[in-house]
Amino acid sequence: MTTLQGIIARSATNTASQFETLGYITTNISNFNTHGYKGQRFENYLKDYGRIEGVVRTDYSPGRIFSTARPLDVAIDGAGFIPITKKDGKIAYTREGSFATNADGYLVTNDGWLVGSGIKIPANYYRLTIATDGNISVIKEQGDQAQNIGKIPLVNFNNPEGLKQIEGNKVLPAKDSGEPILMASNQNIQQGKLESSNVNIFSTVNDVLRNNSSIISCMRLIKVTDELYRQAINLRQ
Repeated sequence: MTTLQGIIARSATNTASQFETLGYITTNISNFNTHGYKGQRFENYLKDYGRIEGVVRTDYSPGRIFSTARPLDVAIDGAGFIPITKKDGKIAYTREGSFATNADGYLVTNDGWLVGSGIKIPANYYRLTIATDGNISVIKEQGDQAQNIGKIPLVNFNNPEGLKQIEGNKVLPAKDSGEPILMASNQNIQQGKLESSNVNIFSTVNDVLRNNSSIISCMRLIKVTDELYRQAINLRQ
């Protein structure tokens, strides 16, 4: 039999779950302008005895691809992640393709991670071309032949939703995602372009309003139930 204490306990748990959901929604809003960001959602489901629990899911649907005219920018048009390497050797993966060169001339992310295992870009080149398969070629001086200097690799995972999200719009492989699989013959790289986030700002704001209403309802239920509980105690006295 359901008790008043049980109703209060479940409502408190459900309220905490709704606040956690709100956290993911606001994270999506704050990353609306982050290139290559994939929206996250906290899916609630009702368990026995009225308790709400949830699971985090990432939406890997593509974002809009737009032109930047910067030769070192790349967008992934389709599946795939770009391996990036930190100075300490740690490897992560990203779809954020806003690249630059560091002081040593290597192609890096906007926070200094090496693209791939290291691609050195010569200084003062005439033209740089990134093919759809990721191969990078440069013409050092006008009239020279193009020279291949490296390749931006792409990998994929059997279950991208199982990837572990880390800071800086990066992911790491996890047990549920499987190990990275090299996409040797991809044609998904687009030079001079970037992928926008896939967050739908209108539906996300609607989610905030609905979630806020749910939180208010749970808190009101706690307040009403608590008042009934206090009145019942007074009657017994």
